[in-house]
Parts: sequence; C-alpha cells; structure tokens
Amino acid sequence: MTPLRLGYLYGLGAYLLWGFFPLYFKLLRPSGPLEILAHRVVWSVVFVALLLGALRNVGFLRALLRRPWALAGIVTAAALIAVNWGTYIYGVSSERVVETALGYFINPLVVVLLGVTVLRERLRPAQWVALGIGAAAVAVLAVDYGRPPWLALTLAFSFAGYGLVKKRLGLPAAEGLFVESAVLALPALGYLGWLTALGDLTFGHVSAAHTALLVLAGVATAIPLLMFAGAANRLPLSGLGMIQYLAPILQLACGVLIFHEPMPPARLAGFALVWLALVVFTFDAVRTSRHTRAESRARELAVPAPTP
Repeated sequence: MTPLRLGYLYGLGAYLLWGFFPLYFKLLRPSGPLEILAHRVVWSVVFVALLLGALRNVGFLRALLRRPWALAGIVTAAALIAVNWGTYIYGVSSERVVETALGYFINPLVVVLLGVTVLRERLRPAQWVALGIGAAAVAVLAVDYGRPPWLALTLAFSFAGYGLVKKRLGLPAAEGLFVESAVLALPALGYLGWLTALGDLTFGHVSAAHTALLVLAGVATAIPLLMFAGAANRLPLSGLGMIQYLAPILQLACGVLIFHEPMPPARLAGFALVWLALVVFTFDAVRTSRHTRAESRARELAVPAPTP
C-alpha cells in the first residue's frame, strides 16, 4: 500500500471516529460532563503511558524537562484541550450536538483569523471573503438562537488555539497527548475523589458496561489522534483539509437524524452560509497549493544540472 493511500485511510479513520463521538458520549449517561472529562483525562494517561512503555519511548521526558518554555506551552495546550473536551461533552449531554458540529465547521475559519491576529499573517482576498461570510453566518445563527452560539465559538477557538500551541511545540502525537493529559491528571483525580466523598461518583455504580465505557474513554481519545498524526505525516495539506469536514458532517447528522434536534429554516440558513464560507476557503486553499507546487517544479526544472 502506498504512503498516500495509507494516509487517506488513517485520515478517514480518525474523522469517522470523531464524527461518531456523540453516540459514544451519550452512552456514558448518567455520568455528568465533568466526571466524563475527568475519566477521559485519567484513562488517556494510562493508555498512552502503556503505549509509550511498550515502544520504550520515555526518553523524551528528560529532554522536555530541560525546556521550560516548552513546559509552559504544554500547560497552555492542556488548558485549551480541557476546555475543548469539556465543552464538547457538555454540548452532547445537553442535547446540543448540532451546535457542537457548527463549532468544528467554523474551526478552519477561526484558524485563519488567529493567523491574522496572532501570527500577523496576510490573507488572500478569498480568505477575507470566507471570513466575512463566516461572520455573517454567526450573526444569522445568533438571531436564530436568541444569543451568540457560545458553545460552538468556544469549541472553535479552543481547538484552533490548541492547534496553534501544538504547532509551536512540535511534539509527536502520543508524547504530546501523554504530557498534556498528565498535566490535567491531578485535578481530574482530585475531582473524582471529591465525587467519591460526596457519594456522587457513577464509576462502578451503574453497570459493568458503563464502567468499561468510561475506562475506554482513554482509548477513544488516543486512537483517532494517533491516526490523525499518521495521516498528517503522509498527506498533502490540501488532501487533509478536504476530509476534515467529515467529522462535523457526521456530528450534524447524528444531531438531526438520530437525536432529532431542531433545525429551523433560520438555523439552516446560518449553516448554509458557513458551508459557503468553507467552499470559498477550501477552493482557495486547493488552488494556492497547486500553484505553489507548480512554481516549485518550475524552479526545479530551471536549475541547471551540475557539470561533471
């Protein structure tokens, strides 16, 4: 199997799993969002630690301890991903799966916005158009909801910020997830201990299947992330960008078709504007990527061969 085909398989696998996450988190009832988040953190640490131990890849921790700025970045990344995970779990638990899907639809536009505001990047005209349409979509949805779509915006900005910090850190997927989860493990264990003291802990008190599903939250977190890393290492950015919309499409389908969440005309119009913005954004990204590759090949052909 070619690396490109393997990359697409990894990418499709990751986004399919993320797309069906609402179905998984619904099965974790009657656990509350914070208890689910705590279990997700704790069992992620356990699973990834076992994985790294099996691969005998623990030397990166010593090197990391000698980089204080990297440690500060990891704490920031851990805080952002905790906000993202907690918000998503809360959205699924509170029957707002459609709004969580919206968050991941607008995430690419927020990434571009952060590029302008944080990295001082210059946008191409098509990217400005996409951002303008995206802003109009948020305004339409705010009118429909009677409030700004805070849950969607929190998901989009927290995940975009997490991606920005991760890009700066440059840690591999498994190692990064382990350290981030380890940073969050202490407060997570503290919260679970507090629930135990109150007698409100559901872990081990509902059913064997429920307990097993909470434990598997760590595996469910790590596997798609590792698959995504495998895809990112093998696919061009344009190819990865095209399949990233699979997850929110599936989440939207879960919300509307399985959980029967309302989708009134005004909300549908807001989503249509988001999709239009993504079409403009994706078309521009693909065109720019092809133009860049063509220029690169032209430069290579223009370089004279060395004389013997």
